[in-house]
Amino acid sequence: MKKILLMLIVSLFAFGKMQFADPKPSFDHPRKWVIPVKTDDLHVINHIIGGVNNVLNEYPPESLQVAMVFYSSGMRVIRKDYDAQTLKRLQSLMDGYDVEMIGCVNTMKTMGWKKKDYIDGIVYRQAGIAEVLERAASGWIVFAPY
Repeated sequence: MKKILLMLIVSLFAFGKMQFADPKPSFDHPRKWVIPVKTDDLHVINHIIGGVNNVLNEYPPESLQVAMVFYSSGMRVIRKDYDAQTLKRLQSLMDGYDVEMIGCVNTMKTMGWKKKDYIDGIVYRQAGIAEVLERAASGWIVFAPY
């Protein structure tokens, strides 16, 4: 009985390991992932953050570049007055994993918001959607994990 249990446990660990496609992600050849964020729904945002954390934990250090592009209603998510716990989670992605956070200037202008309304560390681009498009054109993988 102990042998069967041991074999079962060993097989679970063997089948749970991530299999990377060739070329394997590395410092010299990192995967590049851009995540468009166009909603401010707290439930959705926290699922996206959880998905990003899960993916980051699967890849070897420095073998994955991640950029989150906020536009439309998604620009509310990176404002200083958004949910404090969620902002802490986003800050930890920037600080701990070098996740790039990009905000849309067009949305800011439309809503009458200023850069001072946003958390520190945001990079601004004129059009968030165009940023996603250009990253896709240069080989970045585009999808939201929710």
